[in-house]
Amino acid sequence: MGPDRIYLDHAATTPLVPAARDAMASALEMWANPSSPHSEGRAARAALEQARARVATALDWDGEILFASGASEAIALALKGFDAVASAVEHDAVLAAVGDGPHIGVDADGMVQLDTITKGRRYAIQQVNNETGMIQPLAELGKIIREGGGLLVADCSQGAGKLPLPDADLIILSAHKLGGPPGLGALLLRDLSLLHPSGGQEKGYRRGTENLPAILGLAAALEAGFGWMDAVQQLRAKLDAAILAAGGQVVAATAPRLGTIGSYRMPGISASSQLISFDLAGIAVSAGSACSSGTLKTSHVLGAMGWDAKAASEVVRVSFGPQTSEADIDRFVAAWVTIRNRALTA
Repeated sequence: MGPDRIYLDHAATTPLVPAARDAMASALEMWANPSSPHSEGRAARAALEQARARVATALDWDGEILFASGASEAIALALKGFDAVASAVEHDAVLAAVGDGPHIGVDADGMVQLDTITKGRRYAIQQVNNETGMIQPLAELGKIIREGGGLLVADCSQGAGKLPLPDADLIILSAHKLGGPPGLGALLLRDLSLLHPSGGQEKGYRRGTENLPAILGLAAALEAGFGWMDAVQQLRAKLDAAILAAGGQVVAATAPRLGTIGSYRMPGISASSQLISFDLAGIAVSAGSACSSGTLKTSHVLGAMGWDAKAASEVVRVSFGPQTSEADIDRFVAAWVTIRNRALTA
């Protein structure tokens, strides 16, 4: 990032924390394949298993951990080939994994409707929505799902480390959403019998040489902690109030939301136009999920929440990280007001 630019797209990816960068740099000297039987390979394997234990400790997890090439692969391992259903506001990777068919409905805030839960399936329900920051009531949902003989698959890509892990049967996380490296995800599960073995690495459940530097980077990022979350929560509240005062709309304003994500509608101005204007002002934000924001299609999340296509097309996402400051929020608000006023007087 240039010295005059502000990065407010941490939900898409967040910069490596220094501890993760240092851990990865050191790990690059440990170049052997962890599956090799010689001394160098055994040393790499020992470092890998130590990192697995460190991740478990940092997340207070007492089950199994399998590393994958990203959250999308972890999602596929957990859902493809099983009788699974997802909420209508899940990430595109989750919806692709469960396939076509009716999804679990949500209310106007994006909260899963409890009466839509039936019996005996895998239910993919995210901990935190990647577009709105809304936090699902997974403790309550998990109880209902288990009473019906089902399993809860929780996508915690946005919440892992920032919130306690939910009591779920399978949990997905993404390293680059929490200050770790891109190209690494993990699947946490209570029991390996919940998966179909495929052979290869990761206890026979995932093929491909383990990315040892990235795994060590993830462990270091989690251990670095998230002590900055309280400050970010206050910054997001300040931004919410400023947007409302300036004539904007806060998405899911009445729902419990994680402090790192806020979505805002600028009535009458398309998100694509806003993105260009913010970028020219030196501010990086996105429209909905970063995985689909380049397509200019209407957000399926907002659609499931009852937004019409025009209103949904006027929403941008602002997301915060450990470096976000009050000055960044002030500058964003000033740019927001300028963009809105310019459009109204054009």
